[in-house]
Amino acid sequence: MLWQLDLAVLTLVVVVGIGSIMVKDLLGAAIMFGAYSFLMCLLWSIMGAVDVAFTEASVGAGVSTVFFVAAVFRTTRRTKD
Repeated sequence: MLWQLDLAVLTLVVVVGIGSIMVKDLLGAAIMFGAYSFLMCLLWSIMGAVDVAFTEASVGAGVSTVFFVAAVFRTTRRTKD
């Protein structure tokens, strides 16, 4: 495979991973985590581990992200009283 593609996906994984830690909004963090899981799925498929990529796509980018977003919507924000 092209090493430039590997480097680009790995760079995006690192940037999105750090971004998901640094963002202050919970919904934004949940969405960034889903993007991180999707990029990890791409990285696994580039490396040839298709079974791991499928598991990462279904569990990491799919189910976990839906659960995180649902949990964020069920919480209330504190008011500054």
